[in-house]
Amino acid sequence: MTDQEHNDQADTEAQGAPETEQAPNDVEALSAQVETLANALASAKEQTLRAQAEAQNSRRRAEQDIEKAHKFGQEKLVTDLLPVVDNLERALSSIDREAEANKPIIEGIELTLKSFLDSLARHQVVSLNPAGEPFDPQLHQAMTMVDNPDVEPNTVIDVFQKGYTLHGRLVRPAMVVVAKG
Repeated sequence: MTDQEHNDQADTEAQGAPETEQAPNDVEALSAQVETLANALASAKEQTLRAQAEAQNSRRRAEQDIEKAHKFGQEKLVTDLLPVVDNLERALSSIDREAEANKPIIEGIELTLKSFLDSLARHQVVSLNPAGEPFDPQLHQAMTMVDNPDVEPNTVIDVFQKGYTLHGRLVRPAMVVVAKG
């Protein structure tokens, strides 16, 4: 080989050497960039899934709120109407049933009360008359406790005022007398 060829070959090798050294650096840089982009993509996918889940949860909560508003929006009205039922029941209990002149009045009050209770029942208002049942503080309000050896302790022995629920939710607790233990 001539000196010229030798120098050209050395120059080519010298130029090639940095390229081979630079090529792994480029591959490493590209690999790092690919890894960074893959991480960014995974993060974006996760954020998208979280946003979709949050939107779905918000939609579900809104639907539940609307459903509850429909179900329990009547609660105040029902609470205001319950004293009417109480008064009709008190009227029936206080009237002299033996007097012949009172028979049409009693019949009228009974029909009015039945009609009123049927209307409430159509709207999922259910009365609680817990006489003889175990005392439940979730549904009953104990007005007094009385010694009564004939019944088990914590049994409702008398009801002062019926309780009511609307779609299973307590509107008014039953006011009761409970047997002592």
